Amino acid sequence: MNPEKECDTVVTGGSGSLGRHVVAALPGARSVSRSSGTDLLRGTGLGALRADVVVHCATSFRHEVRMARTVLASKPAHLVYISIVGCHEVPLPYYRQKLAAERLIIDSGVPHTILRATQFHSLLRRMFDSASKLPWMPVPGFRFQPVDEAEVGLELAALAQAPPAGKAPEMGGPEIREAVDFARTYLAATGKQRTLVPLKVPGATYRAYRAGGNLTPGRAVGVRKFEDYLSDQLS
Repeated sequence: MNPEKECDTVVTGGSGSLGRHVVAALPGARSVSRSSGTDLLRGTGLGALRADVVVHCATSFRHEVRMARTVLASKPAHLVYISIVGCHEVPLPYYRQKLAAERLIIDSGVPHTILRATQFHSLLRRMFDSASKLPWMPVPGFRFQPVDEAEVGLELAALAQAPPAGKAPEMGGPEIREAVDFARTYLAATGKQRTLVPLKVPGATYRAYRAGGNLTPGRAVGVRKFEDYLSDQLS
C-alpha cells in the first residue's frame, strides 16, 4: 500500500447489518455483496474484491471457510476479518467454522487483522422475539455480553485504517448478565408478559457457554447497552 494515496477499501457483505456500519465509517469504501453481483460461493463478480484493504463481513453458517478462501485469493494488502469471542471454546458448528477461517487466514501469509466480538444486541432480540411467541418463554441458562453492531463496525473501520495487527484485542459489550436478566429487559421494553423458563441443556456446548466461553471479561469496549439498543429499535 502506498501511504501517500487513499487506500482502496472493499467491504464484503457491505449491505448487511454489520457491513453497512463499516461502509458508513469508511468514506469511499466499496460495498460488495450478492446484490451487487459478487457471490463469494459461486465465484461470480470476484474482480470487485481487488483492493488494498478488504474488510470481510460477509458470513455463512455452512461455508465460512470457503468464503474466506475466496477472499484470500484476491491477495489484499490487508484483510480485516470479524470473528466471534469463544470460537475456540464453544463447539457450535458455526463457531468451529469461524475458528477454521481464522486459522486459514493466519496460515495464508496475507497481512491481516482478526477481531473477535461477543454476540450482538440484535442476536439477543431475535432470540427473544422467537421465544416470546410462546406463553412460557424459554431462556438459555447462561450469561451474555452483547455488543452493539454499530460500535463493532466502527472498530472494524478503525482497524482497516491501521497496519495489520494479527489478532486484535477482543471486543465485548458493556455488561455481562444472565440471559434471564436480558429477557426481563426485553419484556419490559416490548410490553410483553411471559413466564421465563431458564433452560439447562446437556452437552459440551451448554457447558462451554455456562463456563463463560462466550465472554471476554475486562474487554468491555462497547458502551451501548441492550436497553439503549431496544429503545432505539422500538421507538
